[in-house]
Amino acid sequence: MKIALVMYYSLSVVVLCCLLPRLAQAAPHPLLERNAALTLQRAIEIALTQHPARLAAQSQAGAAQERVGIARSGLLPQITGAAGYLRATNNSIGDTVYPSVPGALRGVTEGSGANKLGLSDTFNNYLGSLGAYQFLLDFGRRRGFVSQRNAEADAERARLRLVELDLVFQVTKAYFDLLASKERVRVFEKAIEQRTQQLHRAQLKARAGLVSEIDPYTAQAELARAQLSLTDARNAVTTTKVALDNAMGIGLEEVDYLQSDPLTREGVVGTLETHLERAMSQRPDLQMLEGEARAAGAEIKQYQSDYWPTIGAVGGVNARGQTAPPGTNYYAGVVITWPLFNGFLTAHELAEARFRQEAVHHSIEDLRQRIVLEVKSAFLDCQASLQRIQWVERSLTASQAELEVAEKRYARGLGSIIELTDAERRFTEDEAALVRALADLAINKGMLARNVGQRVSAQ
Repeated sequence: MKIALVMYYSLSVVVLCCLLPRLAQAAPHPLLERNAALTLQRAIEIALTQHPARLAAQSQAGAAQERVGIARSGLLPQITGAAGYLRATNNSIGDTVYPSVPGALRGVTEGSGANKLGLSDTFNNYLGSLGAYQFLLDFGRRRGFVSQRNAEADAERARLRLVELDLVFQVTKAYFDLLASKERVRVFEKAIEQRTQQLHRAQLKARAGLVSEIDPYTAQAELARAQLSLTDARNAVTTTKVALDNAMGIGLEEVDYLQSDPLTREGVVGTLETHLERAMSQRPDLQMLEGEARAAGAEIKQYQSDYWPTIGAVGGVNARGQTAPPGTNYYAGVVITWPLFNGFLTAHELAEARFRQEAVHHSIEDLRQRIVLEVKSAFLDCQASLQRIQWVERSLTASQAELEVAEKRYARGLGSIIELTDAERRFTEDEAALVRALADLAINKGMLARNVGQRVSAQ
């Protein structure tokens, strides 16, 4: 009976362990409920909260900050304590050999039973020590190391902000790509409805002998082309939703949501010069390189200090012997170390560090030039998108009027099916082009915000 119960509970545990991953995947995402309204800002918040790339960069920044504490520890007192007990022989070849303990001096203390009994006789051996070392002066090495770690931590925090900027743009692009894909689906659904009605009218007129027999086939071909476009648009919705889910860090979970930010015609606020000034002051990749330059400068100070001595204070107490209590010694003093000649190592290290610093400064100048290019390109793309929207709207107005005239002419028998289908196609293409132009404006504004170094605002 007991064996059966054990097997039953074991099987239950195995089944539960197998089902838990599937249940976890089936559960709705904790930051996004199903069919919830998803704004662009909410999508950005989700990405910055849980995307693995951002979390990894955050951990790297945290590790860099901890390295600052590690570097600072060298400026604080170093205290070492040790204690030991050995049962050992003490024959004529010498006293007990104590294990090496940092801070414990290895002065000889003759045991009470040394060389007095047989070679196999053993004695108690005691060891206790407490030592302290305080760094005093090294002409810049340790403090330069702290400055280097601080600069590296600043660079890692800037890298974190750069990762966040890239994530924000990825979310922005995927959000408006998905919104545009959904709008294109509506455009082609409307086109299919329009072409279906046109096919029905063409078939009725052909049966009545009012139009040529080619008209139904022409209308049917246009309907098939619209259905093909609708298929592509629906596939684009699926793929762009996957891209948006990935940008938000949702992963394998299937979460449905409703986008609530519309496509607008709002232009860019500010001049090109204003955006360039902001980019030079707040681009995180530029701040990252500036941090690396400061770290290189601090490293140069560290190597320069090797031309000078390092001074520290020591003090402590040692107790050693074979009796209780053992013999005790105290010590205190100043320790000076000075590398007088190291094979020109310091000179080569200094030269290498200066070359690295020069390389970083050249990289900063290169990045500044690329920032100018990126900001100008994104700003001009936004202006071009606004102009494109204006021309597409004019074209859409004209193609709509053209379609209305073509429908009336075909209904009265004055126009051909070719004239009508061409007007329908141009109208549908203009509607789809307007959707794409509006989405491009939103994406270009997001790219401009990224290149300037600020997060995109709600459209």
